[in-house]
Formats: sequence, C-alpha cells, structure tokens
Amino acid sequence: MKRILLFFGLLASSLYGYAQNPAVVRGRITSSEDGTALPGVNVLVKGTSTGTSTDADGNYSIAVPAKATLLFSFIGYLTQEVALSNDQTVANIALEADAKELQEIVIVGYGEQSRKTLTGSQTSVSFDELKSTPAPSPDQLIQGKAAGVQVTANSGVPGGGIFIRVRGTNSINASNDPLYIVDGVFINNNNLVRTGLGNQVASNPLADINPSDIESLEILKDANATAIYGSRGANGVVLIRTKRGKANSRSRINFNTYQGWSWAPKKFKVVTGPELATLQNERFLNDGGSPELVPFRSKASGGSGLPEEQPTYDRISDVFRTARTRSYELSASGGNDKTQYYIGGGYFNQESIVKPSEFDRYSLRINLDQHLNEQVKIGTSTALTRTHRNVSSNDNNPVGVINSALFPKSNLPVFNENGTYAKYGSFDNHLALIDNLNNNATGTRVISNVFGEYAITENLTFRTSWSIDFNDMYENNYNNTLILAGQPKGTATSALSRDVTLLNEQTLTYLKTWDKLSLQVIAGNTIQKNTYQVTSLSGQQFPTNSLETIASAATQTGTSTKAESALLSYFGKASATWNQRYTLDASFRADASSRFGVSNRWGYFPAVGAAWRLGEERFIKDLGIFDELKLRASVGKTGNQAGISEYASIGLWQGGNNYTDSPGTAPLQLANPNLSWEETRQWNVGLDLGFFRDRLTFDINYYDKYTSGLLLNVPVPLKSGYSSLLQNYGAVSNKGFELTVTGDIIRSADFQWTSSFNISTNKNKIEKLAAPFTAGSRDIFRLQEGIPLYSFWIYKQLYVDPQTGDAVYDDKGNDGITVADRQIVGNAWPDFYGGFTNTLRYKAFDLNAFFYFEKGAQIMNMNRFFLVHGGTQSNIGYIPEQLERWQKPGDITDIPRMTTVASSNNYGGTVQNLSSRYLEDGSFIRLRTVSLGYNVPKALLSKYRVASLRLYVQGTNLWTGTGYSGLDPEVNSQSGVGNTKNFDWATVPQPRTVQVGLNIGL
Repeated sequence: MKRILLFFGLLASSLYGYAQNPAVVRGRITSSEDGTALPGVNVLVKGTSTGTSTDADGNYSIAVPAKATLLFSFIGYLTQEVALSNDQTVANIALEADAKELQEIVIVGYGEQSRKTLTGSQTSVSFDELKSTPAPSPDQLIQGKAAGVQVTANSGVPGGGIFIRVRGTNSINASNDPLYIVDGVFINNNNLVRTGLGNQVASNPLADINPSDIESLEILKDANATAIYGSRGANGVVLIRTKRGKANSRSRINFNTYQGWSWAPKKFKVVTGPELATLQNERFLNDGGSPELVPFRSKASGGSGLPEEQPTYDRISDVFRTARTRSYELSASGGNDKTQYYIGGGYFNQESIVKPSEFDRYSLRINLDQHLNEQVKIGTSTALTRTHRNVSSNDNNPVGVINSALFPKSNLPVFNENGTYAKYGSFDNHLALIDNLNNNATGTRVISNVFGEYAITENLTFRTSWSIDFNDMYENNYNNTLILAGQPKGTATSALSRDVTLLNEQTLTYLKTWDKLSLQVIAGNTIQKNTYQVTSLSGQQFPTNSLETIASAATQTGTSTKAESALLSYFGKASATWNQRYTLDASFRADASSRFGVSNRWGYFPAVGAAWRLGEERFIKDLGIFDELKLRASVGKTGNQAGISEYASIGLWQGGNNYTDSPGTAPLQLANPNLSWEETRQWNVGLDLGFFRDRLTFDINYYDKYTSGLLLNVPVPLKSGYSSLLQNYGAVSNKGFELTVTGDIIRSADFQWTSSFNISTNKNKIEKLAAPFTAGSRDIFRLQEGIPLYSFWIYKQLYVDPQTGDAVYDDKGNDGITVADRQIVGNAWPDFYGGFTNTLRYKAFDLNAFFYFEKGAQIMNMNRFFLVHGGTQSNIGYIPEQLERWQKPGDITDIPRMTTVASSNNYGGTVQNLSSRYLEDGSFIRLRTVSLGYNVPKALLSKYRVASLRLYVQGTNLWTGTGYSGLDPEVNSQSGVGNTKNFDWATVPQPRTVQVGLNIGL
C-alpha cells in the first residue's frame, strides 16, 4: 500500500512540475480587412509582465504558463483577448481595425505615433478629397486645411511660386520655407528657372510631385515636433507619405481623369478712347494750358481730333482666354506576404488663363517593399518627373504680356498702318509677345530613396537609407526681332541648372511595451551633400529669325558657376507613455554645416514635451463631460541656414576683373569665421478636447517663437573696401493662437455630415536690427525695430482738399512734405486666417464645400499706382478710377485733380505716387472648392468586374467676397524679392474653374 501511495505521489509531483513549465506558443498576426501581416503587434500574457511583439512578417513566439490568456494590441486595431487551451501551441489572430483609432495614427519625425500620446503640435491632411483639385503642387492643396499654416499663391500661373509660412516668418535674409520630406527624402526647394519674370518666382519645385501619389501629409509646427530635424526645422516640417502596396492584398488598378475649363473671374478695365482724351485735355488745362490748344481738338485746328472722335482699342480681351486643364492617372498596387508594390503614372496639363503660359507634367512613381526573410526588409520609393513650362513674363515687367496690353493708351492702334506690330514707349506689343514668345523651361526630376531594415531583436530595428533629389532645369529662349527683347537682330539664352541633394541616413529604433509602459527610443545620424551648378550661354545678332540656336549668333558668351555644401548630423529621441495617460518626449540633434566658420560649425537643438490626458483620470471621467481632455506643453530650439551662400563665412575673390587682355581678380566678400546658425526658441501649450464620443473635438494651441542671431548683411565702413558683412545680428518674434474644431454632426445609415473649421492669428515683430533698411520696388517696404515684417512705408494721404483738388498728406513736422514724412501705414499680415469645410454624404452621393478666408492684410495696388497717374505718365493710359478725380470746388473724392505740376504732390513731386491712396484692405473669403460626386453602387458594377466608379463635377474659386479693387486679393507680384508681400502689379489672377472627372477601380 505504501508503494502504491508513493507511486501516485511521484506521479502527481511530476504532473505538477510539468504544468509549471511554460509552453511556447507561436502564431502570425494579420489584418482582418485584407490579410496584411502586422509587424510590431504587442503580445502580452494577461496578468503578467511577459510580452513580445511580432516581427516584420507578423510572426511571434512567446512562452506561456498553463491556462494563459494572451492580449494582442496594436495601434489602429481593436485589442483582442484569447484564452489558450492547455495543449495549444499555435494561435493565429486576425485583428479588426478600429476605424476611429486608424484616423489617429500620425507620422512623426522618424516614426509613427498615436495622436492621443502626442506632446507636440502637428496637423494631418488627408489627400482623398484634395487630389482632384486642379492644382499642380501639393502645397497649394493644403491652403486653409491646417491651423497656423498660411498658404498663398503668388499668382494664377500654373506651376508658379507659392508663399507658405508655418507660424509666421522667422528670418529676414535666410529662407522661410518649411522643410519638405517625401518618403524620407529631403527635398530641395530652390527655383531653378532663370528666365526673368519681373521679380516673380517663376516655378514651384513641389509641382514636380504628383498630388495623386500622396497618401497622407503631416505638418509639424512646434519645436518638440521639429527639433529632431535640427537646423532645418525652424520653419516647420512637412512630411509627405506616398501610397504603398499592402501585404496579402489582391492587385488593384485605378484610373482617374478630369477635364477642366478655367477663366478669369474679373478682368482689367481701362478707360475708353473718348474718356482718355477728356482726361488729357483736363490735365492740359489744369497745368495752365490754353483752351484753344488742348491736345484733343479738331484735326482742322491742328489737334488729334475731338474726344468723342477717338477710337477705343480693346487689348485686354486678346490676353485672356478660357484655359484647359487635363489630368490622366493610372496606378496599380497590391502584394503578398513577401512583396508589396505601388506603381503610378500620370500626365497633367494646365493652361494659364493669360496667354501663352502653360505647364505640363509627366510623372512615374514606383514604391516597392521586399521582405527577404523574417528579419530583413528592403525597399525603394522612386519618383521620376518630366515638366515643361512655356514661360511668360508679367508682373513687374514693362515688356510683359499683361503690361503691354494694360498700360498703352486705349486710343492708340494695335497695328501700324503697314500692318506691323505697334509699340509705344517702353511697352511691347501684346500680340507680338503672345505670337512670338519662345521661352521654354524643361525640368527633369528624380526623387528616390533606397532603404534596408534589419530586425536585430523583436524590439530593436536598424534602418539605413540612401536618397537622392536630382533636379535639372534646361532653358532655351529665343527672342526674335518682332519683340523688343530681340531687337535689333535677335537674342538667345540657353541655361542648364542642376541642384542635387545626396543623403545617407541610419537609425536605430527600440520599441517596447510592457503592461502600462510604452517606450520608444531612436538614435541616428545623417550625412548630406548639396551641389548646385549652372552653365549658361547667350547669343546676340542672328542672321534671320529662322536660325534660333546660339551657334548662329554673331556674338556668343558663356558663364558657369558651381557651389557645394555639406551637413553632418547626429540625433536622438525618446518617448515614454505610462498607462496611455502621461507622455514625456525628449529629442536632441547636433548639426555641423560647411557654410559656417570652423569655430561655430556645430549647432545643438534640444526639445522636450509633455502631455497629460486628464480625461483618463477618474475625477474627470466622473464628470461625464469629456471623451478626451489632454494638456500639452513643449519647448525647444531649432535652427536655420537655408537661403545663404554655400561659402558665406569665408573670404572670397572673383575672377573676370580683367585689364586689357590680361586676366584679373578682385576681392568679393569679407570673411567671418564666427558666422553661425540662426536659432529659433519656441514654446507651445495646447489643449485637446473631445465631446459626444469624440464627435465634437477641439484642438487649441498658443505658441511663442523668438528667432535670434539673424543672418544679416550688416553695413561696414566703406574704407574697408566692402559695403557689408554677413553677421549674426537681429531678432524676430512670432506669437499666435490656433483653433481647430471638427464635428461629426450627423451619422446615420444613409446620411452623414462632417464639418471642420480652423482659424489662426500670428503677431510678427522685428525685435532687433542693426539699422533700418527698405525693400521692394520704390522702397515701399521698411524693416526696423518694433514693427512687423512686410510693413508698408509710404506717405499717408489724409484727404483731397475740396476747394483746390490737391491731396493733403500727414505732415509730421509741419514743414512741408519731405522724405521724413514717410511712415508705416499698415502691413501685409492678416489679423486672422483659416478655412471651413463641410462634407455631406447621402447614400451614393457626396457633396463637399471648402471656404478659405483672410482678414486685415493690406495690399499695395500697383496697377492703380501707375494707371491713376493724373497725366504724369505720357505713355500710359488710365483705368476707370481716374474718372473719379476732383474737377471743381466742392467735389468730395480721394482722387486729386489732374495735373503734372510736381509741387502739388498729387501724383509727382516728393510723393511720386507713394501714397496710402493705393494701399487697400485685402480681406476676403473665397469658396475655394465645391464638388458633387456620385458613387455607382457596387451591385451594378460587379457584373462588369469593376470595384468602384465615381463620377463628379467640381468648381474652384467660384465665388470671392472682397472689397479689394484688383483682380484677386491672393497676390504677390514681387515674390522673388525678399521681405515683400502683397504687391499687385499686372499679376495673373487665380482662375475660376469647372471640371468633370471620374475615378475607376478594378
């Protein structure tokens, strides 16, 4: 009996010991939606700290005790709990997507993160509803979609420059454009078109990117979000992620096309021939001329004919046209568990509403991901683009197409009696330009990234990438003898500009989740090299207009330049979240730039941020009010070196200073070995609120930015032989408030209505400056301490004297009008700006309307400046506003009497038209887009093996409410001149467009 008891005792002990030894459970985690493998899924034994995560192919293995329960959690998916049986060794799980949470996954610097744990300030922009908007570049499409981001098209020219500022303007001399990163490639944003366009930026390099290839876009705004990019993050960072194939998904083919028709909502107007003659006669009499000798009297008496006999020639109608826009795109995507791909090709063509400008783009994108095994993944994101611009000069250029139609007097014929083009003063013939302009700019762009990832452990991943941004622009221009630029015997230029950025980057990422703690640590380094070079040729005196190549010119000259710069960086970032409630972030980056002196080559850029989700605290939950309540705060430092010379810190000599036939050199630039970074210190506080199951959300931010050590050309004593030296001197501040409200107003089976509203303010101020200086045409903009950038420095007109008809100005010294009476009268900054979007869906129909608005910005209307001149411009006509001038005692108007007498200061003299009379309120609200679409039911499509079909009609810029008298309040004709904005001078307006399109999915 004892032996039997001993046997069962040993057996029980053995079984008990076996039960305590953990078993190993393996499995694969996929998405229930399409079977895609899910890497990085957290696998945790419930009630313990034992856990692991899935590898690149979604596989995992974990040791578990008997009767264990596993928890599977992943950002964007519902947490799943699985109870294991005693002998279970395999557990394959298909996680279901959390529709709400998927919308909260955002791209951050070198990774992804749940929006709920963000400590910084950033805005996500989805391109699903934007890709059909007829804009050649993605930056135009984000206008009004992100609080704190001001986007303005400089003109309506396709592929032209864009003004974009993230939380204001930080620098005076360096660049203020944000950093753009596309799939890890740092984009160079330099305009390569060299053809002179009247101080207008001729091209937007981002127009080389096809918006239809974009999946998502993130705008990083505060220092905690951008400091990981160090010296390139001061102006904000725009992260663009393009579309990629999904694992274990069937191949999808999509074809998208739209056709659009555009026209000018408003056109220039000039006075008629009789009105012009009346004004000229009045000017003659006011200047003391004899009534018998007015210029427009009967031809019998030696005049040019009576006013009513004068003809009117319409030049404006010749310039504008109904322009076409065409877009065709074809893409294929899919993949298995090893290989995923996306291939997309497109053609985009957009004519300008002002002849003869046009923009073409051919694009091809290939995104490929290949899993070599469970640990190694390689891939590429490659985009090839070919663009063509038919470049036409307008804006601040007397021989531009618009100027040549707008400025000549309306009673003068377009053609001479012998049928040749008639030209007047310094203006060309508009038809001669339209028919003969031959300015072609052809661009070739390669944006490519090749990467490899190695999963060292389940939680530690190494990534290396090699990137290139290769940008070529070839220009070939010929001016024949029929236009002024080609006289007397023709001129030609040919230029090849090349801007190449090479980038190598390594990152090491550690990601671990315990029961309540999530930790992410990133360390890495970057090596970057930029090369910019230009080779140009010019020729003059051609034997005939039929021979256009420079080889045919009698005189040929050439020049070339080359500049290189390099950047070496080390960076790190750590983010810890406890219980999905408390988050602490810290980052640090060190950059060394070849642009600066050896003693100040390195810049150090730290940042820290914290977030507290009060809504997860019991004392807040018990209120039953908030679904989300989070406080955020961050502070950090970023830098800037963009926009200055590659050799800004060293002394330079230049060749070409020849004496007779002997070569010579001369000093060009003083050395400054102490030159260093501009540094921007920024702090941000934010509040996120959610109500009614997050169907109503608020995102509120206040920020304070202070940029010091501005890279400025500071005057030096002339006896040094130089006029200035680039130094770190000066400071600019920006402070602002941002509010975004999003509402899921109605959600039912057949009808949904969502709405989003954002509004922003920014107060800009020059805090420190060595000495005041001016910028822009006629020094209209002034920079000095205590005022904002883009401030207008002009004479302030108070009124027009009803008795004399002369303008009365603010005479600050009561000593007559002098230069000392010029003063700051407004600026180009809006008091606030924002956007308002509504999307309604009813069964198969969808309706979307988007409004953009700006309030308080001033615009200098240079068209009025030149064309309401009182008779002082002998070769320029008038616009109808001149008819509102003072004519007799008692008239109340702000337009002075017609006169060329300088002492009156009405149009000439000391004032020289630099009057607040031409400064206008540029406030506006615009219906930017409205679209109506129909999605054909899948039941009707299935028999034809079509997955989806959407038909739509869309209008762009259909309505603009503004008091501005010009063609368009969204304008900047001097975008190529630093520290200027809102300058309207013969600029192409934003077009009004109607388009139809369809999207087909197979």
